[in-house]
Formats: sequence, structure tokens, C-alpha cells
Amino acid sequence: MDGHAGIYCPSVRQIADSTVRRLSLYLRFLEELDGRRTTTVSSEALARLGGTTSAQVRKDLSLFGSFGTRGLGYAVSDLIEVLRDILGLDREWRVAIVGAGKIGLALANYGGFRQRGFRVVAVYDNDPAKIGGLWDGHHVRDVATMAGDVARERPDIAVVTVPAGSAQATADIIVSSGIKGILNFAPVKLRVPAGVTVRAVSMATELELLSYALAQRGLGAKGQA
Repeated sequence: MDGHAGIYCPSVRQIADSTVRRLSLYLRFLEELDGRRTTTVSSEALARLGGTTSAQVRKDLSLFGSFGTRGLGYAVSDLIEVLRDILGLDREWRVAIVGAGKIGLALANYGGFRQRGFRVVAVYDNDPAKIGGLWDGHHVRDVATMAGDVARERPDIAVVTVPAGSAQATADIIVSSGIKGILNFAPVKLRVPAGVTVRAVSMATELELLSYALAQRGLGAKGQA
């Protein structure tokens, strides 16, 4: 059964990344249910959608408060509001993309990026051939001007989509500009001071995790020329 109804109380404890990932999945499923005008959902149903157990669903949510009603489940619209608050999606996040290449363009054009409250406010590069060009409605700026721009526009997050060789220098510029959150697509570990959060996106690692899972199932052609 689901837990007693309760009030959401934000937790200041450090929550595991795996838990945050599951909360994000729950939110996506709840939004789909809300789109179909489903008003309540059980922990069992959320568990099936998320590929986990009902006990895990209840445990994840209990880290932040008490939700749901025994025998009835969770109110979909209420839980959406709570999860959006927990995940920080109840506000707008201003984003600067550094690296006007294919990955950066794909991110800027991704509709879900905007729907989740992440608004691109600036695009940067150090290539003279790109600086000044119009890119998804933004004029590409010289990364050397970032510090002055940040003081005016106050982006919260910088997305790094530059080659590995220039990623650390780019991160240094971002940090010195005062931005505290970095999403790094470059295949290199960035060194940043305490107080700056870096999340790394490694497509190679994700593919390796997938290849491992497939290999364990005996799939794939091994040793073929």
C-alpha cells in the first residue's frame, strides 16, 4: 500500500544520483498519465513503468516527505507538482551554450529543453568563422566576452560542447565568470573549485553500458572480420 497523505518537506541530505534519475522517470510517467487525464496512480503502476519495485518507489518518495493515501495511491497532479519542485523544475534556468557545433545546436533545438524550463540565453565559440553568425536565433558571441555578459544576463548553467583539448580552458572561463553549474559533453574530466557543480555526459560510456548488457545476453557478433 502507498503511504499516508502528507506534506512535502524538502530534504537537505545528499541524495544518490540513482534516486534522482528515478524521480525524473516518475515525473515523465506522471506527466504522460496526466495527459491522459488519469487522476490517481499506485506505487505498483509507477514501479512497472519505471522498471523497479513498488517498495523502491515508496522509499524514493519517502526521502522527501509522505505522499499518497492508503488504498487510493497518489494524486497524479499533486505528485507532479511535488516532483517538479524537488527536481528544481518549478523555476526557469538560464543556460549558456559554449561550443557552436552540432551537439550544441541539437541541444538548443531540442524542444524538451525549453519545456523543462531551461532557456538558452547565449551561445559562445572561439572560432572567428562562427562568431557573429546567427545560430538558432542567437548571435554567436566570442567566449572571451563571457564574464561581462554573465554579469548582465546571469545564466545559471553553462553547457560545454567543445573538443576535449579546449574543455578545461573553457571551464576556467566559465568558473571565473561566476557560473556555478556546468554540463560537460567534452570527453574529459574538468577540474573546478568547490562550489561549482559539474555533470558529465559521456555518450561513449552509455554505449559501453549498453554493449555490456547486450554482451551478457549473448548478443552481438564477436570476432568477425
